Amino acid sequence: MFLGQYRHSLDDKARITLPAKFRPQFGESLVLTAGTERCIWAYPAEEFGKLAERINALPLIGQEAAAFRRLIYGNAFDAGLDKQGRVVLPEKLRRYAGIEDEVVVTGVGRFVEIWSPVEWDRAQEAIQARGAPERVWAELGI
Repeated sequence: MFLGQYRHSLDDKARITLPAKFRPQFGESLVLTAGTERCIWAYPAEEFGKLAERINALPLIGQEAAAFRRLIYGNAFDAGLDKQGRVVLPEKLRRYAGIEDEVVVTGVGRFVEIWSPVEWDRAQEAIQARGAPERVWAELGI
């Protein structure tokens, strides 16, 4: 399971170093794609396959399902980690996420999100403003 939050800088080749504790879960290949909130999702290849099964089960007709498929598949990149645990963030995804030179890498269970620090802070403020954690906790009976 991916847990925790880390800040990293992009190098001159647009690579980030993934946290050492995340690397074994990715193995040698991963899939990068646009996330739903202006972030990049990084999935181990096997987990992305599970996500793809769920996406493929969505109805073929309907704007929301079609838009989600386009977002995920149309922005997906196969990637690999080098020996130092670095991965290149494609320009298209960096632009989508507003990433320039710094990133926040956060584990969210089965996958990792990569954010610009500005977007990360906005997302965290929005969560608190909506009272979202409390509602979810209540739904889960926590």
